[in-house]
Amino acid sequence: MLPWPLRAGIAVLLAATAPLLLAAAPGAGDSPRAWAVPPAAVPSEEVPPQPGTRYGWPTGEAAAVLQPFDPPALVWGAGHRGVDLGAPAGSPVLAAADGTVAFSGVVVDRPVVSVDHLDGIRTTYEPVEPVVSAGQAVTRGQMLGTLVAGHRTDGRDALHWGARTGPTSYVNPLRLVQPAVIRLKPVGAD
Repeated sequence: MLPWPLRAGIAVLLAATAPLLLAAAPGAGDSPRAWAVPPAAVPSEEVPPQPGTRYGWPTGEAAAVLQPFDPPALVWGAGHRGVDLGAPAGSPVLAAADGTVAFSGVVVDRPVVSVDHLDGIRTTYEPVEPVVSAGQAVTRGQMLGTLVAGHRTDGRDALHWGARTGPTSYVNPLRLVQPAVIRLKPVGAD
């Protein structure tokens, strides 16, 4: 298997060229949204953090969820691969857990910070004007940057917080800060 940075680079290259290739395909004019949708992931809700890894809110405390996690049904389908957390522009954005900054820069038209954690989860934060750089070690609660206005079309300021376990395996980041509810079913019950 290829190392993570190479796999991620290939995924970015494929994501950037797929619309061009699909636009030239026969029948592409039938449905412009068929090629305009960015690549997505097959959801993977069943991946809890490893024991010993503690996550905190990237806003410093629990925040209002303006848009919940809504994974796509298909890899290339539309969906919301993270959560939008209400916070005013200029607010500090914090590392959710200890890790290493994997990316700090601009993706398309917005500033993004990604952090790789020891349990294999990568968290992403956008739009964030970074104060950290790639390769830098960070600790839970350390400032990654400041929230930039303009993520949502409804005019509300929000941090888009994502989490994934691989290039296409997104998980609900709220599962990192809120324990799962376990319900036991009685033996012999239908």
